[in-house]
Amino acid sequence: MAWLVLVAAAVFEIAFALSLKPSEGFSRFWPTAGVLVFGVISVVLLSRTLDRLPVGTAYAVWTGLGSIGVVTLGVLLFGEPLTAARIACIALIVAGVVGLRITGSA
Repeated sequence: MAWLVLVAAAVFEIAFALSLKPSEGFSRFWPTAGVLVFGVISVVLLSRTLDRLPVGTAYAVWTGLGSIGVVTLGVLLFGEPLTAARIACIALIVAGVVGLRITGSA
């Protein structure tokens, strides 16, 4: 169950990060509200996993999944470039997240 909560925390982390661009430097109310709400929910969910998962593993998985999601959605939603180098970097993040999951104690 802790892993599912961690994945949910990562989804809110992605929503948090994607809300930053449309907030236009926190000058637009609704996107700014999204940044705050999504960020708080993400951190609260992350914190709820820490009694069952190692903090280093949980944090690395949370940020890794968030990074992968933001890069992927940045390409799809904002037309950001998808280069071979970016794909290779995403693969490294995936390898790290999987490795931490496999070698984690929980």
